[in-house]
Amino acid sequence: MTEWKWRKSSFSEAAGNACVEVAATGDGVALRESDAPTEVLVVGESAMRGLIAGVKAESPGAPRR
Repeated sequence: MTEWKWRKSSFSEAAGNACVEVAATGDGVALRESDAPTEVLVVGESAMRGLIAGVKAESPGAPRR
């Protein structure tokens, strides 16, 4: 596997294995769960921007469309 610099939220437990980790790949972003580090999803930059915009647009408790 490529040697990417994995990062996780500062809100995650320091020793916990229950968080999503992200790494820049050069032309996109890699995502993985800390409890399954060999299973990696790589997405392009525009797809990641779309995901983040969609998450930010939804307020907690908002009805689903």
